[in-house]
Amino acid sequence: MLYPELFKTLEHARWRMERDIPWHDFKADALSDAQALTIKMNAITEWSALPATEMFLRDNCADSDFSAFMSVWFYEEQKHALVFMEYLRRFRPDLAPTEDELQRVRFEFDPAPALETLMLHFCGEIRLTQWYRCAAAWHAEPVIKHIYTTVASDEARHAGCYARYMKKAIEERGDEARLAFAKIGVLMANVKTSRAMHPTNLHVSKANYPEDTVQSRLPDPAWLERWLDEQIRFDTAWEDRVVSAILRKLSNLLGVPLESKHDLQRYRKKLAAQIAT
Repeated sequence: MLYPELFKTLEHARWRMERDIPWHDFKADALSDAQALTIKMNAITEWSALPATEMFLRDNCADSDFSAFMSVWFYEEQKHALVFMEYLRRFRPDLAPTEDELQRVRFEFDPAPALETLMLHFCGEIRLTQWYRCAAAWHAEPVIKHIYTTVASDEARHAGCYARYMKKAIEERGDEARLAFAKIGVLMANVKTSRAMHPTNLHVSKANYPEDTVQSRLPDPAWLERWLDEQIRFDTAWEDRVVSAILRKLSNLLGVPLESKHDLQRYRKKLAAQIAT
């Protein structure tokens, strides 16, 4: 069981909002209206850890270890939403999310294969780590720079925790897990389509289509692309960091050298053929 060890690790790294965020360093002239609005969107997006946790608990009901870990992941993700909201409450209360706006991103996700979902969220944590590091570099206001850097570190730790559960899945389920992880890895490492690829931007509920992504239910559904392209400028160099991290971790987990998405695609096809025969 991984949960006891992961709990201790995350508990040791935990930060406190009132003690570790330098609220007194706020500089009002370094925060624009457009920047404050992006913080609101990040706050609402982080709130969607609520339906994601409900999905994880439903689809992993036979896995008490992973379900227990969700208690820590959910707590820390909701704290991310809260620290963004606290920032707005203190400095831009006119932009603080309403309860209705938060409730809107809570909707039921369709059931999905647990292994593929695990890999998808592992990749999502890696991508979010880099998005937040890029956002920290973009902002000039000291407090929000510190907040983005802090939550980016949390997301990186979460990716590491998911990787531990991926390793456990390979040990228990072998090629079934390897193939699931390779399949999603090919999708998430495709630089032509993956730059905005994140669990909050994927279709997860046929009954709610076309408003069946978290991003589509935000006050401004188009904000993510604008945030990435025009504001924080998450360019090819940043995306390369995401893809490199995914390939490096998969290479370690699968025990094969993966230098590019083409290597991963070849591995996936070879493994699928072996399983088929």
